[in-house]
Amino acid sequence: MAFNWVVYSIILLSLFAVGTAFSGVFNASDKDVFTDDLLRVKITQGKATEQRKLQSTNSHPNLYFSQVDILHLRQRSSTTHSHIFKVIRAAVLTMLSNAPFYMPPAKHEEFTSKWNEIYGNNLPPLALYCLLCPEDSTALQFLIKFMDRMSDYPDWKVTNAPNDEVPMAHSLTGFATAYDFIYSYLDERRRDVYLKRIRSETEEMYELSKYRGWGKQYLQNHQTTNILAILTGAIVVGTHNDPESMLWKQVSVNYMEKTMFLLNHVVDGSLDEGVAYGSYTAKSITQYVFLAQRHFNIDNTHNNWLCRHFWFYYATLLPGFQRTVGIADSNYNWFYGPESQLVFLDTFVMRNGTGNWLAQQIRKHRPKDGPMGQSSAQRWTTLHTEYIWYNAHLTPQPPSGFGKARMHIFSNWGVVTYGAGLPSSQGNTFVSFKSGKLGGRAVYDIVHDKPYSWVDGWNSFNPGHEHPDQNSFTFAPNGQVFVSEALYGPKYSYLNNVLVFSPSPTSQCNSPWEGQLGECAKWLRWTDEGVGDAAGEVIVASSHGDTMFVSGEAVSAYSPAMRLKSVYRALVLLNSQTLLVLDHVEKWEDSPVNSLSAFFHNLDIDFKYVPLKFMDKYNGAMMDVWDAHYKMFWFDTQGHSPDTRIQEAEQAAEFKKRWTQYVNVTFPMTGTVSRVAYVMHGPYVKVSNCKFMDNSKNGVRLSLIINNTEKIVSIATNYKDIGARLSYLGFGGHSKVEERHQITRYGLGTQLIPKKISNDNQLFDFGFTVNVVAGVVLCVAIGFLTMQRKFYVCFSKLMRYALLSVLLLWIAELLFVSNSCDQLLCGVKWKGVGASTEENKQIRLYEQHQLPLPTVIIATLPGSGSEILRHLFYNSSDFVYVRVPTVLMDIPETEFEFDSLVDACEWSRSDAVHGRFKIIQGWLHSLVHNTKLHLQNIQLVEGNWVKQPQRVGPSRDRRKRTSRREPVAELKGKLRASLDRDMEYVREMRRHVTEYPNARVVLNMKSGSWPLKLPFLHEVVGPSLRTIYVVRDPRAWIYLMMYNSKPSLYTLKNIPQHLSLMFKEDAVRDGCPTMAPEFKMIQRLLSRSETSPVLLLAHLWLAHTAAVQRVSETLATEAYLQVRFEDVVVSPQETAERIYSFLGVPISPAALNQLMFTTSTNLYNLMYEGDISPANINMWRQNMPQEDIRLIEDTCGSVMKGLGYTRFVS
Repeated sequence: MAFNWVVYSIILLSLFAVGTAFSGVFNASDKDVFTDDLLRVKITQGKATEQRKLQSTNSHPNLYFSQVDILHLRQRSSTTHSHIFKVIRAAVLTMLSNAPFYMPPAKHEEFTSKWNEIYGNNLPPLALYCLLCPEDSTALQFLIKFMDRMSDYPDWKVTNAPNDEVPMAHSLTGFATAYDFIYSYLDERRRDVYLKRIRSETEEMYELSKYRGWGKQYLQNHQTTNILAILTGAIVVGTHNDPESMLWKQVSVNYMEKTMFLLNHVVDGSLDEGVAYGSYTAKSITQYVFLAQRHFNIDNTHNNWLCRHFWFYYATLLPGFQRTVGIADSNYNWFYGPESQLVFLDTFVMRNGTGNWLAQQIRKHRPKDGPMGQSSAQRWTTLHTEYIWYNAHLTPQPPSGFGKARMHIFSNWGVVTYGAGLPSSQGNTFVSFKSGKLGGRAVYDIVHDKPYSWVDGWNSFNPGHEHPDQNSFTFAPNGQVFVSEALYGPKYSYLNNVLVFSPSPTSQCNSPWEGQLGECAKWLRWTDEGVGDAAGEVIVASSHGDTMFVSGEAVSAYSPAMRLKSVYRALVLLNSQTLLVLDHVEKWEDSPVNSLSAFFHNLDIDFKYVPLKFMDKYNGAMMDVWDAHYKMFWFDTQGHSPDTRIQEAEQAAEFKKRWTQYVNVTFPMTGTVSRVAYVMHGPYVKVSNCKFMDNSKNGVRLSLIINNTEKIVSIATNYKDIGARLSYLGFGGHSKVEERHQITRYGLGTQLIPKKISNDNQLFDFGFTVNVVAGVVLCVAIGFLTMQRKFYVCFSKLMRYALLSVLLLWIAELLFVSNSCDQLLCGVKWKGVGASTEENKQIRLYEQHQLPLPTVIIATLPGSGSEILRHLFYNSSDFVYVRVPTVLMDIPETEFEFDSLVDACEWSRSDAVHGRFKIIQGWLHSLVHNTKLHLQNIQLVEGNWVKQPQRVGPSRDRRKRTSRREPVAELKGKLRASLDRDMEYVREMRRHVTEYPNARVVLNMKSGSWPLKLPFLHEVVGPSLRTIYVVRDPRAWIYLMMYNSKPSLYTLKNIPQHLSLMFKEDAVRDGCPTMAPEFKMIQRLLSRSETSPVLLLAHLWLAHTAAVQRVSETLATEAYLQVRFEDVVVSPQETAERIYSFLGVPISPAALNQLMFTTSTNLYNLMYEGDISPANINMWRQNMPQEDIRLIEDTCGSVMKGLGYTRFVS
């Protein structure tokens, strides 16, 4: 045993010495905890390997399964896994039937003369087949000859790519995997020869990793492919007790663990290289996660990126399950898999059958040939892992909501899709929009914020496969691609559906035109000056029914020399057939550009664009798809519609040429603001007219007549000003569409215009007509009466005829009205009678021309986690987030002294009406209605911090005790640091309200005193106030107070003293008009000498929560929202959307990403609580005594049940 430890020590010391030279892994930093953790993992790995060796006399197979698993794998080939085995067998039969193509060439020169990954890729499925079908000697002999030729080659490189080790990595991974699978079928000579070859290639790859780009660039397909090859070779070689393999494993695992750590920042499961290269990278990542779990006991299955990665495949699929979005360097669909990746996700991550279902759909609908067919070099690469990982116990089932078009937001990637993952049929329309940051939001922020010293800016990443494509989009009505990406190719803006401008002083190609930063080369030039700061941003995205709205800003993706102020694009899907695109471009007065040009691509060579004239007025283009006409046309605010230019281009892509056609239209930029509309529609609608109705500073309004129905589309282009959006649209959103019977406010919903209004008008018109006729008859009769002697008409007969006519008319009116009215007296508004509640609500909404902008108050019981909502509002142009109290933004002193924890005093609306607490009222008015002035009046001087200790009694006593323990200088230093943070916070808010003067205030009232004063606050602030009350599971709350830290918060905050203060007579007399009766039990508990702290805290939670529920019943339903902290953490997207819907403002993808990052990555922590994640918020389940849980549930059970918290202890 001692000898083993000596050996391990020597290996570890040598590992550290060599590892320091591996700059991509062993940078000295605060995150080098990876190294220590993995050293422990290595020892665990050794023990696990020994256990597996005891289970079998053979050392192989070992990589993905052991000898004892082979029988089960063979049995499954004819039962549960037969559908995968049939594909494997068909692949092998294809190889055998065309051996000259699939067998490595006899000459090494021929092998290295072309990209040769096909040989390494085909080895694992071929080897697995030989293992499953040992009786097939033909296949086995083919495989051995295959491996003999590869082992005889002097190297596995490609001559025309001497600095690219990817083909070598494919060969190494495939060869080592096949060696592991068929080891028992090899003779001793081949075992030795093959093993030596695996070892030499692994060693060479390891040495190359020290200075190649892929040795230090994360989240890129080359990196994961090559590092996985080293790891695979190291595991296979290490089975034979090769000491150097320990170092290779260590370096590979260390590198891949950093990759998984970075991926954990990507909350939407995407990869910036696009779906095609993303499937390539994910192939290696899923294999690594499995190998790390099997060989090193490292569990990455809870990685946040993996948990969301399914949507990267599902939400990018066009109708029909054959084609994906082509963002970045892409094929028509996936390079590798994705059946294997989906099966892995289902078996080890999701466990719900959706991965198996999507894998089945993709295989079922996959084209056998044509441009969407699989490459011969890649089509079988992942069959072995799909077979090994498939779990037949997970019944395939589609994700929730399947069959209905939905919007999906990739908040990190900057991509929005609509209508993905549907069958191909009429009406199933797909739309995508891209406006994101270079490398994705997480990578972009890591590069710019520099949180990890081992990340060397953009040198640690490689976004070369990305395109200059911010604000690009695609449109496929009925699943027929009308506007698509140009896919893999050189990086020119005109090969993407974006705008380019002319003349530009910094044009580098296509002069005088210039597109987005980083263009003009085979790869995106991300290392050029300014390109690393290039970014687009999806401003907002929302959908309702079969319509959607999405918009993005891309000005940061263009050269500053062009002096552009805004490059804003909005898409409105009006129905499944019609898409409206609006470009809004602002430039500074000194901008040199005077023209903008738009591009729309399509790669389908069978359906070409042809020129079109719409209504003999607007120019456009048309695509004829088997007599179904897909049309587009364009015009600006002046009605100008330039001529159509349809062009074709052929560019290099992968190892072939790719053809594209595109429509190009150029508009002059006569002023500082230019606006252009493009209308695109499928064959199943009739667009008969289209025009700009309004072109103002804050937005545009267009009228479109579709199927003889007018749709008025309003879009706010001054999107950063929520006040301007309100004045232009009538609510705080970005767009609305008005029709005859409904209004769609994107982000809020669709509001019906009640038909009752038109019915009342009809009734009024008919009744008015009847009464006029009756009046005329009576007047004529009276006239005849005055002249009866002249005309000699009988008086009695005249009166009878007149009265009979009037009576008949009124009877007719009564019959008509009674048939159209269900009330006793039509026209009389009876209380509780008439339209339904929903109809009355719709009427009120319709009559309300503007929906007020919210002023937000977040109220809670301290410790309930309300601080997490900061990430929904922070750094938003719509809101300014204010914490109260802080050192510099304290609550003013009044006759009532606010407790930092809680009090039992209620303030009512009448208190506000009668002028009580005027100082508080004035403070609130200043903070809410004059925020900028309020912030300017805060004195940022050093003396402010001196008065802070003179506040509440308990705090003063605690600080006195602290001062006796700590040196005075140290205490002052801490207070000074706190003051500095507060001053910077105030400066930041000042800058924010100066830039966004109409931003709405969000007050996070940290004290538990405020929730009982909500009626008072609503009366003071006004009808715009919206309160969000955050409640937390009492067991988690009490666990935080009692067990999460030492000393406990209960002791540290002196909770009993806080509670005893609120029952003092002077506190009640000075400023407490009403005491909440729910707190009386706490007063009785405090009077006892030995009250359990858990019981006291349980009653505090119960009293506070029950009192708030009672008080909130006096508030309007639209003014109060209760949110569970657990819902924010577990379901951040759904909860965020519910909060913003309550506020009447659409949520931005940036805010959504911030909250998802906060709640799901283990990288954000709350004070006194630590990291926040769905697992961590329930630590009380494992660590809290059962008797305490039972006591809490018995005490708070009724209120807990009403909030949806179930009992844990029966």
